[in-house]
This record gives sequence, structure tokens and C-alpha cells, in this order.
Amino acid sequence: MLKINWQGVYPALTTKMKEDGSLDLPAFQKHLSLQITAGIHGAIIAGSLGEASTLNQQEIIELLAAAKATAGDQIPILVNIAEASTRDAILAAQNAEANGADGLMLLPPMRYKSDDHETVIYFRSVADQTSLPIMIYNNPYDYKIAVNIDMFEQLTLHANIEAVKESSRDITNITRMINAFGTRFKILGGVDTLALECLVAGADGWVAGLVNAFPDETVMIYHLVKEGRIAEALAIYRWFMPLLELDIHAKLVQYIKLAEAAVGIGTEQVRGPRLKLSGIERIQILSVINDAIQNRPNLKIYEL
Repeated sequence: MLKINWQGVYPALTTKMKEDGSLDLPAFQKHLSLQITAGIHGAIIAGSLGEASTLNQQEIIELLAAAKATAGDQIPILVNIAEASTRDAILAAQNAEANGADGLMLLPPMRYKSDDHETVIYFRSVADQTSLPIMIYNNPYDYKIAVNIDMFEQLTLHANIEAVKESSRDITNITRMINAFGTRFKILGGVDTLALECLVAGADGWVAGLVNAFPDETVMIYHLVKEGRIAEALAIYRWFMPLLELDIHAKLVQYIKLAEAAVGIGTEQVRGPRLKLSGIERIQILSVINDAIQNRPNLKIYEL
């Protein structure tokens, strides 16, 4: 198991599919290799962008095995846990640990809107049944459950709850967390359109979406911000913004996979009920993507 330092760029990887809807593991491994070459610092499989809701546990284990075979000891591989019951979340965490995962990203309970106490007990129950390091996913915008400071205070009792993916869209939460806990919890920004702002505010890393199609630009922004070269990072970020906005749409999977296909590092194939884009919507999204490709910044001018 690789140690996770919770710093840098962690792609929420897309899951590659064949035309018949089955996993395309060779394409997944090729894509992960390209990401590693670009300099990512870790990777997350079976997240929302990875079509988690359509994957079963056996498929997640197959993805994990493929990811570990590709990554080796270069980067840690995290498995996302998004389950409706505490029992199934614990089982998923134990399956991930038994099959070589380096860490977990843990969402609140799915479908049922648990209250604060129930949510804390859910997180603590999973943490008690695995030795893997855990990143809590705080995304009340999409999942309707907020993990607040009082709840994190209770989670400090669990040493393996180490980080938070901060996707509340409220950047002040980063300062609140740092003021309350110092460096106890590592913080990774989880909204592409707020990534630079989160990093400037003190986030340790970026769980990224458009990195799947544009890994070099994503990694460059992270490094420039961490070197204090904000103006240079901002220039790339402003070019990137129309693309980053594809990450905050209900069809983020289709949009980002279309972007991958447009730059030649992926395919558009998704698993039902999702469908590949068509008609005017496909034309509009391709226009955004192609415009960005035509004006892609020259990263060679930035020396790190």
C-alpha cells in the first residue's frame, strides 16, 4: 500500500466502456498511463465521473486491479465508496482494501438524506472497519448532505480519516477548516471551476475532472499556484474555464468523454442510461471543446 500525502492533482478517472457496455480495461490502462506521464499525483476510480452508479463491485475490483497493474508504485490509487447502506459501504471498503487499494474516497449515504448524527456514524462505521486512509467527499450541492465543522470535529477521533474533497462551492469552507483543525485534515478542491481559487485559499490538492482530457494544463496550473506564480496560472485557467464548466453539468460524463475523444485520448462510449451526445447539444459542446483545442496554451514557456 502506497502512502498518500494528499497533495497535487488527483483525477477522478472516467471508466472506459466498449460498444456493448462492458469495461474496456486496455483503454482504461492506456488512459491512466497518459495521466501518469503528465505528472498526476494520484487517481480515483469509480467516482461519479467514473459512472459509479452503473458499476458493480466485481467491476470496481477489475478496475482497481487494472489501475494498480498500470500505476505500480508511481501513484496511489483510491476507490470511491458510494453506497446506500452502511453494510454495503463497509463491504465495499473491505473489498477495496483486500484488492490493493491505497485509499478511499467516501461519500455520505446515497439516496437517503441522513441527518448530521447519522452521517457521522456512517463515516465512523466505515472507518472502523478498514485501515485504509479516507477522504470524505463533502458535496451538499449534488448529494444534499453537508459535512460541517462540528461533524469533522467528531471525525478527528479516527486517524484514518485524513482528508476532505471540498465540493460545497463555498471557498470559505477551506479557511474554516484550516482555522478549526490546522493541518489535521488535508483539503482537496473538488470543483473544476473553483480549482485555482481553492488552491490559492490553501487547498493541498485538486480532485479534477477535465484533467481526463487535458492533463498537462491541469498539472501545470497546480504547480504554478504552489510556486506562487498566480498570474501565470491564471492565464491558463482563463483559457481553461469554458472547458472546466463542462464538469459542473448533469452530463459531465458525456461532456468530458467527448473532450477526451476530441483530443485523441479516449472514447465517447458510456453505459446506459447515459447516451452519447447527439444533435444540437453535441454540436454545441464540440464547439466549446474545439475552440479550446485551437487556442491551447503553449506550456513550454513555463519553467518549473
